[in-house]
Amino acid sequence: MRVSLSVNGEKRAADARDGESLLTFLREELELPGSKNACEQGECGSCSVMLDGALVCSCLVLAGACADKKVETVEGLASGGQMRPLQSAFLKAGAVQCGLCTPGLIVSANALLQANPEPSDAEIREALSGNICRCTGYGKNLEAVHAVAKGQREGASRSAWSRTWNAPRSMRSTAAS
Repeated sequence: MRVSLSVNGEKRAADARDGESLLTFLREELELPGSKNACEQGECGSCSVMLDGALVCSCLVLAGACADKKVETVEGLASGGQMRPLQSAFLKAGAVQCGLCTPGLIVSANALLQANPEPSDAEIREALSGNICRCTGYGKNLEAVHAVAKGQREGASRSAWSRTWNAPRSMRSTAAS
C-alpha cells in the first residue's frame, strides 16, 4: 500500500508492507534511521516520534494508519545540519552514552519543552519516564533538559529562540527573521 505523509515538514510517499510499523517504514522505506528499534513493544521509548503533535512509540503504530499525517522524527530537530540546543545540551551534559535511547529521549524532552518551557524535576522525570536508558542513570538527561530550560529563560532573545526552535521545520528559516 502506498503511504503519503509529511515527515519533518516534507511530503514523502513510499510503499508500506501489510502490518509494517511506522518505525520500520521510517527506517527502511524512508531511510530515516534516527528512531531506534530496541524492543518493538512500546516499552523502551527509543523509537519515539511526534505523530500529529502527539508523542508515540513508532513501533506500535502501523505505517498504513499514518497516511496524510504529520510525523516529526529526531532527524527533523536539526536545522541546516546544525544541532538544536537540546541536542547540544545532551552532548555537553554527557547524556549520550551508547546512543540507543538518545533519539527517543531527545524527542520526548523536546515535546516536554514545547508544552512546558520551565519544567520541574518531577515534570521532566514524568516526561522521560517512557524512555529506558541503561547507561546514563538519567541524571545527565535531567541536567540537559534543565540547561535548555534555563537557557530559554535567561536568553535575551527567548521569544525569538522559542519561535525559531518550536516552529515546524518548514517555518524555521522565516521564524528567526
